[in-house]
Amino acid sequence: MESYFTVLRMSEVTAISKFACPGCGGEAVWTPAKKALVCPYCGTVSPAELKADGSLIEENDLVSALRSIPDEERGWAAQRKTVRCQSCQAISVFDEKRIAQRCDFCGSSSLLNVDDIQAPIRPGSLLPFKIAETKVREDIRRWYSGHFWARSNLGDKALTDTLHGLYLPYWTFDAHAECPWQAEAGYYYYTRDKDGRQQRHTRWESASGHVSEDFNDVLVPASRGVHESLLSALEPFPTTTDLVPYDPGYLSGWVVEQYQIDLIQSAQSSRDRMDNSLRSTCSRQVPGDTQRGLQISPDYSQQTFKHVLLPVWLLTYTYGSKNYQVAVNGVTGKITGEYPLSWIKISIAIFLTLILLLVFMHYSN
Repeated sequence: MESYFTVLRMSEVTAISKFACPGCGGEAVWTPAKKALVCPYCGTVSPAELKADGSLIEENDLVSALRSIPDEERGWAAQRKTVRCQSCQAISVFDEKRIAQRCDFCGSSSLLNVDDIQAPIRPGSLLPFKIAETKVREDIRRWYSGHFWARSNLGDKALTDTLHGLYLPYWTFDAHAECPWQAEAGYYYYTRDKDGRQQRHTRWESASGHVSEDFNDVLVPASRGVHESLLSALEPFPTTTDLVPYDPGYLSGWVVEQYQIDLIQSAQSSRDRMDNSLRSTCSRQVPGDTQRGLQISPDYSQQTFKHVLLPVWLLTYTYGSKNYQVAVNGVTGKITGEYPLSWIKISIAIFLTLILLLVFMHYSN
């Protein structure tokens, strides 16, 4: 399998009798249903193949890279307390003296203290908070008022809950890609039938080309606490210009979410995003009026990764029986969120639309 990083080289696939989890060092267990090695402690899934003689072979050099990360590059470089929410499963890390009563991600009081057996890969850098809490509150009020279909009392109800500043875990990936492509390019031409009507036809021709592209800081979120639909909407973060080296002092007084989407899964997600970007770029190069059968063959090199922490203000509230979140980019102030709809407003709008339709039909007849 192709290596993910420049620090790795293609190696011979070797048989192994035991498999140490690359995430926490515990002994991973072969899981037939997933056809992979799964760590019972931290949940890391490691690609592997079970041979006929019962031995296991490692399929991905990335696992070796993770396993080789020394202990001094793991952990938080400071005394921190770790809890897992039994409701949303988010793992929160905060100052050792703090007593957590509710989950900052979903508001649940079902928190379980956990030993830091995962020994997470230490972040290499982070983006400090730049947007103050007072401004965030004002911006969220305006954000609510700009959504007509939201419930009228939503702003007051949602803002009775505490706004939390959090550092979310992300992986970033860099790579250089050389990507040849081939497709069929379609050119329109027109004729007229016996009645003089214009008919459009397509002439197909083979086409090919080549795209070179550099990917810089492709972001892959590793959060479980923030709803997945909100994470991509928070981007962009200025990771290419504003990152500062990791220092535990930046985390003092803040809650940090420990990554639960590991490097193996995130590397594959980044590759999928790069593939999609290359496919779009190649598609734009295909000449003609239309196209079909586009095939790309990307070759990646100069691949590197970083583990970073990014600042987010998070507002979590319950309306009725459902949990909602509003997230704010802690650097740019960009807001994205969820809100319950006002069915009274929607019903009135539908009723008025029907009235207008009936009036229009009446005068049309």
